[in-house]
Amino acid sequence: MDEVYKRLAGHLNTLPGGFPPTDAGLEIRILERLFTPEEAAAAVHLTMNMESPETIAARAQADLGSFAGLLETMSKKGLILRSFKRGEPLYMAAQFMVGIWEYHVNTLDVGLIEDVNAYLPYLLQESWIKPKTKQLRVIPVSASIRAEMKIMPYEAAEAIIESQSKIVVAPCICRKEHAMMGKGCGRPLETCLIFGGSAHYYEQNHLGRSISKKEALSILKQGMDAGLVLQPGNAKKPTNICMCCGCCCQILNNLKKLDKPALAVCSGYRATVNGEICTTCGTCVIRCPMDAVIIEDVARIDEDRCIGCGVCVATCESGALKLIAKAEDERWVPPENIAETYFRIASERRGKTIK
Repeated sequence: MDEVYKRLAGHLNTLPGGFPPTDAGLEIRILERLFTPEEAAAAVHLTMNMESPETIAARAQADLGSFAGLLETMSKKGLILRSFKRGEPLYMAAQFMVGIWEYHVNTLDVGLIEDVNAYLPYLLQESWIKPKTKQLRVIPVSASIRAEMKIMPYEAAEAIIESQSKIVVAPCICRKEHAMMGKGCGRPLETCLIFGGSAHYYEQNHLGRSISKKEALSILKQGMDAGLVLQPGNAKKPTNICMCCGCCCQILNNLKKLDKPALAVCSGYRATVNGEICTTCGTCVIRCPMDAVIIEDVARIDEDRCIGCGVCVATCESGALKLIAKAEDERWVPPENIAETYFRIASERRGKTIK
């Protein structure tokens, strides 16, 4: 039985998000919790393209009737993705992260949480830290943006929300699983904004609820007031905005362990301090999710650690902190769409250079 899960693990590792093996076999244990052997055997035949049940069944050399039913069951369990074209279902592979893990926000249990928490440092190191292009990027909170700053629409959360025709809000899986393990931080839970086709999938699978732009903007403000870091999908037209805390977010937690987190994020800004007006109140030290602020005679920013989120700037009462744009050759310009993002990540994981 292990062989079917090993094949699936290998298949997931070929997808842009990766699913690297571990000596302890953590990845196999996770798949055994999520997939039946039949589902695991079917999943290896799906690609990163939306395809009809007929196409996938032919590839798997399976009976269409039973295979189509299996695909629908798997999509409802959050194991694969589903969309519709002219009323007919289409299916594609789901990555483990961002993907399968997040789709289980409403079906978490202690065993799965423990295994995934043990596994994610391996996944993030191999498949997130190493590629230049990440699945998510960091944009400034609006309270840190000065009038004279030239912010592109894809760098402003409010502009991203206003451009959407379909929005669903879902619980943050990181804060939910931490709360289930008795380690919750008390920050807002319902903060993950999903857009477009992905929003329809979330709504159909009861992973979140449909909301208006007005409510989305209200949720955004609540998240920013709570000191959450804004991480939209890494494209000019993102399919989501995550609002993350430094204590629960698996990505931020693992970035924080690096010597130079700034080099491992896609961001266009960094914080700076005007030492002449800094009062050394220390609020910025508490707010920073990357331990990038050091108080000496005045506050000082460790540029190797600052990810440009603006969370510290938003509550600096003296006005000593501000965000500035990175140098032109360091400033991140995201791909046009999520398909290009995944193409870049896949190419970078294979060691190819993207211009």
